[in-house]
Amino acid sequence: MNTLIAIIGLGILCLLFEIFDARKAIIPIVVIGLLAVLGLDISEYNAAPTYHYNNMIVVSKFSSAFSGLFIILTIFLVSLGNKFYENHSTKISDFIAIKIFLLAGAVAMVSFGNLAMFFLGIEVLSIALYVLASSNRLSIKSNEAGLKYFLMGSFASGIILFGICLIYGAMGSFDIVEISELSRSAELPVWFPIGIVLLFIGMLFKIAAVPFHFWAPDVYEGSPALTTAVMSTLAKVVAIATLYKLVKTMNADISPAFQLIIVIVSIASMTVGNIMALRQINVKRMLAFSGISHAGFMLMTLLSTAKSSGTLLYYTSAYALAGIAAFAVILYVCKTRENEDITNFHGLGKNNPLMAAILTASLLSMAGIPIFGGFFAKLFLFSQTIESEFVVLVVIAVINSIISVGYYFKLILAMYTKEPNEAKIPTPAVYYAVAVIAIVLNIALGIFPSFVLDLL
Repeated sequence: MNTLIAIIGLGILCLLFEIFDARKAIIPIVVIGLLAVLGLDISEYNAAPTYHYNNMIVVSKFSSAFSGLFIILTIFLVSLGNKFYENHSTKISDFIAIKIFLLAGAVAMVSFGNLAMFFLGIEVLSIALYVLASSNRLSIKSNEAGLKYFLMGSFASGIILFGICLIYGAMGSFDIVEISELSRSAELPVWFPIGIVLLFIGMLFKIAAVPFHFWAPDVYEGSPALTTAVMSTLAKVVAIATLYKLVKTMNADISPAFQLIIVIVSIASMTVGNIMALRQINVKRMLAFSGISHAGFMLMTLLSTAKSSGTLLYYTSAYALAGIAAFAVILYVCKTRENEDITNFHGLGKNNPLMAAILTASLLSMAGIPIFGGFFAKLFLFSQTIESEFVVLVVIAVINSIISVGYYFKLILAMYTKEPNEAKIPTPAVYYAVAVIAIVLNIALGIFPSFVLDLL
């Protein structure tokens, strides 16, 4: 609870910096503040589970571990904003404050003990993303992305809200502990399972899983690159962690029919995401379909909720860190370009070997190649899924991992086998720092997997 209050206070502080015309100090102060908040979160992790405001907020090891991941990702994303927003210096306090409030929504989403708090968190996060997606007012693509995301996100939120209303009508409570207990003991009205289905569908929209993925490629491509980085890493990780908590707390005994739906959605997301990614020439659009594919992998953790929380934390950490490193390079390469097409990356291996190596490493991690965190994330996920007796799903997942190598290597080959389009451009130190630290953390996850796996 203290973590959430501190984050909100930090967001308000960002807005005060604008009043006192201290914009240059915003990013350093916010990064220091987030590091302090991370320390506060670690102290809450070591404490016993606590309940606040009639179980509205529940601080547990699950919420603290994921909140720590969200804070680390936000530190990277705020740091990248220093150069990304240098041409919009008068608005930097707004953009940074929005990201901090987005983090507050993210923490609320994994700390909820009540469906009202869950919905409040998801709306805070969603509204922040709508604003960021359309923040480049002079770009038609950004305006289009913001409108599409707003419309589709609003429909998804409406479906979630309708589901919550049906669950409340069936149980007479928003408290997830009470709902879980009643769902086991009482004879359930027909609208309770309907409410659960609507809630599940709404969350599938948020994580961009097939067949609710169609908004993602256009929104990722049209949004400013740093906003796409937020959606691809932080927002996706928040959504899948929240869906996992919902399923675990409200459906302690997942029925075979529900497991079958998860398997079908998982296979469809992996397959459609990978096949469509093979055809893309825009890197942001390719990573959008890659994210859809990874959503399919992450959904596999829902098949064994009793023991897969550590695996989910590990997978999301490896995926998000690789995504941050990749976007740091994309921001550097495409800062002065009109688009993010693969042709912009031609010859990067000659012009900037370090950035090319970091992008290569992050793509290999996403593909699941050893020694990176992404390989071990898939290894642990597949092992757990086999233990749950879903062998066919694992076989299909392995095939999809092999397919994904095709489009990741398309970008890698463009960097190392093509001639540069133009002379080398200077690289801001912050891009180097974020990219190097993120990929080093990813490799460290691969070398010391138990550090994260044993947290939950």
